[in-house]
Order: sequence, then C-alpha cells, then structure tokens
Amino acid sequence: MRRVIRMVDVMGPDLISDLPQSIIESILVKLPITDAVRTSILSSKWRYKWASITQLVFDDKCVPFSNDREIVERSVVKFITRALFLHQGPIHKFQISNSMLQSCPEIDQWILFLSRNDIKELVMEIGEGEFFRIPSSLFNCRKLTRLELSRCELDPPHSFKGFVCLRSLNLHQVLISPDAVESLISRCPLLESLSLSYFDNLALTISAPNLKYLYLEGEFKDICLEDTPLLVEISIAMYMTDDIAEHFEQSSNCNFLKFLGGVPNLEKLVGLIYFTKYLSIGIDSVHLPIMYHNLETIELHQVNFEDTKEILVILRMITSSPNLKELHISGSSNIPIAADAPDLDFWEKGCLSDSSLNRLKTVKLSEMGGWPHELEFIKYLLCRSPVLETLSIIPCVFDMGNNLKMLIELVKCRRASSRGEVIFIHE
Repeated sequence: MRRVIRMVDVMGPDLISDLPQSIIESILVKLPITDAVRTSILSSKWRYKWASITQLVFDDKCVPFSNDREIVERSVVKFITRALFLHQGPIHKFQISNSMLQSCPEIDQWILFLSRNDIKELVMEIGEGEFFRIPSSLFNCRKLTRLELSRCELDPPHSFKGFVCLRSLNLHQVLISPDAVESLISRCPLLESLSLSYFDNLALTISAPNLKYLYLEGEFKDICLEDTPLLVEISIAMYMTDDIAEHFEQSSNCNFLKFLGGVPNLEKLVGLIYFTKYLSIGIDSVHLPIMYHNLETIELHQVNFEDTKEILVILRMITSSPNLKELHISGSSNIPIAADAPDLDFWEKGCLSDSSLNRLKTVKLSEMGGWPHELEFIKYLLCRSPVLETLSIIPCVFDMGNNLKMLIELVKCRRASSRGEVIFIHE
C-alpha cells in the first residue's frame, strides 16, 4: 500500500502553537510590533495571537522608511489605528516613540480607546512640530502606573482626583500651568520617580511623600522640596535667564534648606549648570542641621571658585555626608578672575578644621584653572581624606607652566592618605 506522507511527519508536531497563551505572549512582546503582526500568516492558529498581547510599542521602524514624511506619517497613523481596532483584551502598555508622527486627531481616539482597556503604562513621544493637546479621557486612566509625555499640552480638569496608582511621571517639553503641575504631582500618592525637563520660568513646590528619584531640567525660578523624605537620587540642571538671575539676587531665603533640608535619605546628588549658584543664595546666614548619612556620590558642575558662597555649598555638603565615597567637581572655565587678591582666610574661618572625609576614595576635578581657591580646595581634600585612592585633575587649559606650578603646590601639601594618588589628565 502506498504510504501518504503528511507535513506533520516531515516537520514534526507544532509544539510552539500548543504553548500556553502566556508564554506565546511573552515571545510576541519581545518582537517589534511589525514582526508580531506578521506571525498571523504562520497558520490559522496564529492569525490573531498577536491581537491579545498586552504591550504595544510603535517606534520608527513600525512602517517602511520613505523620504516622503507625509506618506510615512499616514502609514503610521493607519497602522496604529488598525492595530487597536483588531486588538482584543486589555492593553497594559502603549508606547509611541516615533519621530515621523506629528499631532493628529487620531491621538484623541487612541487615548480614549486605551482609557477603556486597563492601560497601565502610557508613553507618547512624537516628532517635532505642533504640540498636541492631551484629551480629557487620559484622566480616566485610573490604573496608570507610568506616564511619559513629550511635546504636548496638558490641562487636568477641575474634577480630576489624581492618578492613585502612578509611580513614574516624565514630562518633557509639556505646556502645563505651574499650579497644575504641582497639583498633578501632589495627587499621585504613590509617585516614586519624577522627571520634568524643558520647563520655563517655573517656581515649583514638590510634595510627594513616596518620591525616590527626581530629575529636573529647565529655567527654574525657585524649587522647594516640601515633603520628599524618601528621596535617594537627585539630578538637576538649571538654565539661567536675566529675569531668573535678578530673582536670585533679590532673594533672601536659604535655598539650600528649601531644596536639601528635608532629604535625609539622599544617596546620590548630581547638580549641573547653575545649581551651586542657586544653593549658595542665603547659605551664609543659617546653620544646616541635617546630616546625609546615606549620601555616597556627589557631582557638582560649573562651580565658580571665585564665589566663596559656592565653595561653602560644597564644603557644607561634603562635611555633612560622613559616608561620601565619590566626589566629582567641575569648575567654570570662563569665570572672571577677581581683580583683588582672593580672601584665603576663608579656609580658616569658613571650614571645620576637625572634620574628616573618612570614606572618600575617589575625587575627580575637571575644568581646573589652578586659581588660588581651587588649589586650597584640593589641599583641603588631600589633608582630610585618610582613605583617598585617586584624585584626578583635568585642567581647563593645558598650560605646562601653570600645571607645573599647581603640581609643586600640591607636592608640598600634607596628605592624610599614604596611598592616595594625584593624577593629571589631559583631554
């Protein structure tokens, strides 16, 4: 009798198709969305497998590339709309990170659809162009745990009670009133991570009792951390305008206390441009009662070593951090040099002579010009750091004569660490 050879005899049993749906979904969500959709042609069993995955991510590769932006944008809109139309079941993560997509009416429809499908993570990053307005249906997404918005207008309605499950909030170039952003933050009781970037002329008070990670970038007139006792990491860049500079000069408050007076659990602090200038306002008029026992890493950039108040900010930080291990400081290479002789008595009256940096191991100093206060600061670190391993110096200008002078001064300096190395690096 003639034997009939079936495909299954050649290929073997279809083990993948018979896997549990949860395992199939874990495979599909690791594929680009276009490849996940293409699995529908494998067999009748696979036709709608992709349509029940709970994570949908649309990036720049979700449609074929074309030099015609309008064609690509229409293709993206059509692809996303069709994917949502065919989808079955809840959508826990929805992400658009597509530089070709611009503001369009379909965005309102997508967010309305998501608000009815248990959305937990929503990321909207579209291309340059007109800002899109976030529809009110977003504020019905009660189960949101992560929200990232870029280049949009956000106006929470008066009836909005907050995102009670939200743990991560990232707003980049978002048009929102100061009162609205403060209210939004305070109405997210579980918020752990907050990132605000490219905000203009903003005075901000942050009340978030569970906040752990804070990232700020923009033109901030003032920042007050009112209720943030669990913060462990802060990164901040402050851009300066003439109005903000004038506001700083007229302020009589102690910015150091307003910003860092209530964060005892801080582990890492990164301050970029103008941050030490901001903290220096009012610092000489108050005593700092707080200690940072968990703070191990401090990075402060563009420090003006001609301003003793900015130096005082650094000294107050490091002497209040008994477990500090890493210190990165960059000077400001374009600072004006004072015409008068520097007040080096500051290092006798402004510092605690009996304070030691008992855990400090690594110091990196960049944009150093060899100015008197910079040298005194380096000497201060060397003679108070008994376990120091490396202190690297990157000069702002590679001037052999000036560097040699700096080295001679440092060679004569007493060192608390017998194995500490001073390394000059030319970049």
